[in-house]
Amino acid sequence: MTLLCADTVVCDAETVVEDGAVVVDGDRIAAVGDREDLREQYPDHERVESDLLAPGLVGGHVHSVQSLGRGIADDEELLDWLFDHVLPMEASMGPEEMRAAADLAYLELVESGTTTAVDHLSVSHAEQAFEAAGDSGVRALMGKVLMDRDSPEGLLEDTEEALAETEELIREFDGAHDGRIRYAVTPRFAVSCTEACLRGCRELADEYGVRIHTHASENRGEIEAVKENTGKRNVHWLDEVGLTGEDVVLAHCVWTDESEREMLAETGTHVTHCPSSNMKLASGVAPVTDYLDRGINVALGNDGPPCNNTLDAFTEMRQASLLGKVSDLDPTTLPARTVFEMATRNGAMAAGFDDVGKLREGWRADVVGLATDNARSTPIHDPYSHLVFAAHGDDVSLTMVDGEVLYRDGEHVRMDDAAVRERAREFADGY
Repeated sequence: MTLLCADTVVCDAETVVEDGAVVVDGDRIAAVGDREDLREQYPDHERVESDLLAPGLVGGHVHSVQSLGRGIADDEELLDWLFDHVLPMEASMGPEEMRAAADLAYLELVESGTTTAVDHLSVSHAEQAFEAAGDSGVRALMGKVLMDRDSPEGLLEDTEEALAETEELIREFDGAHDGRIRYAVTPRFAVSCTEACLRGCRELADEYGVRIHTHASENRGEIEAVKENTGKRNVHWLDEVGLTGEDVVLAHCVWTDESEREMLAETGTHVTHCPSSNMKLASGVAPVTDYLDRGINVALGNDGPPCNNTLDAFTEMRQASLLGKVSDLDPTTLPARTVFEMATRNGAMAAGFDDVGKLREGWRADVVGLATDNARSTPIHDPYSHLVFAAHGDDVSLTMVDGEVLYRDGEHVRMDDAAVRERAREFADGY
């Protein structure tokens, strides 16, 4: 057992324990409560001290294999950014590049407090990212990308071959690494997938009981392309081919109309909001307040390093709240507790992890510790305000997944950070 102690323990979006502690037994939380009481109950257990403890953050939409392209396509419109820069980069990447990219992304996620990621990979060499995620120790929902129309050379696939490879990967990796790794069937988006491909994705998800993760309604050009191809707006088309529901995570959903929002709510489809990416690519502002008011589960994601430049989930919390306030012209929009829940429990629900996202007895021991011995952390009148508006990923002093310490006081336990960075620099030179 391990006794995690802190001046402040943020259990979830409603509960804070001052001078608290979290008892970890194996991969589970055995108790949460007063520090002195738990010290007396567990006097002989290893103690780890932090200034502030919180549930591990959930990256509800990331692209680990794009991390070698950080900064290659700044100041570009989405479809130009994608088809002129990012997809050609992905098409040129071999297995070694994919592994180096994924290792770099998971290194960044671990050291900045993200313990669960929903990862949208690429068409080829997806197994490299699965192995990287498993070796890093993180919890992840991830899948090979499918693209069988209007795609660059090197990424365009035969429909049946793409679906067959997906099925093989599901069998190999869903539930791997003690259940920390789960599979999501991952078509890129409606623009680059035929109807047969999308319907095949639903059939596989149903057959194997896995989730679906794709992009939707990120950009007005995308909306126009889908309507030209199908005669329907994006979410209506996805619904027709089976890509809505409680097992579906749609990234972005910036440009939806009233009928699409009703459909998202009625079907229980999850949405991941990526504010930094949407701002950087000038895609627009997702109607997050409206989604939440309708009961739609909204998670938070960073998107990929080429359209965000960081995988720091703390930055994304701040951006989400501030963007919502200025968009609604309402300072009460998306308060800190709401955004914190989006980045923790909402993200875990989107990813299908039932016992992740809170520090609660019996739940998975996914915990982050933060240092607060700096000017930016002084004073802390409200821990939620601090976590959302002031904290940075480089404040993280402890990252724990399933009770295993992955990062502590600047040192990675599983990963050789210097080697990962050096290998990433070596392969990134060509982009």
